[in-house]
Amino acid sequence: MPRVWTFGDSVNTDDILPGKFAPFMAGEDRFQTFAFHYIRPEFAAQVQPGDLLIGGRNWGLGSSREYAPQALKKLQIGGIVAPSFARIHYRNLLNLGIPAFEYDLTGVLHDGDEVTLDVNSGVLTYAGGAVQLPPPPAFLREALREGSILAFFKKHGRFPGEDA
Repeated sequence: MPRVWTFGDSVNTDDILPGKFAPFMAGEDRFQTFAFHYIRPEFAAQVQPGDLLIGGRNWGLGSSREYAPQALKKLQIGGIVAPSFARIHYRNLLNLGIPAFEYDLTGVLHDGDEVTLDVNSGVLTYAGGAVQLPPPPAFLREALREGSILAFFKKHGRFPGEDA
């Protein structure tokens, strides 16, 4: 069952993946092993596919380095929930197929809590109940079924939501 990893406010892309561990520095095959290297050193070794990140305000601020969300994608993160996201980072997450929900769960969920997330409906269930997150719009659900916006485009030759 997916678990929760909690973070505070203003987690920036250098917190997610420090620049010195960029793919061209650390290697395409292992750069993801340095995710949250300085703020959660245990993260990359202990995270499981489908785990959910719960952030504070302004998640992903700073540079718009795409390799920060790429590291999370390679680690198979199930989604991120935060009250607000830096816009370019938010778009990078969605482009790569990482569900991102704007909702404040700080103080509600804690490290290690077991959860389930229905990405299509936006329902997050945990031991204390269920929360209705804002469900993704139809075009994004369409893209996530293919794995990402980029995968959707490669398969269909158009962006999700555009007429076929």
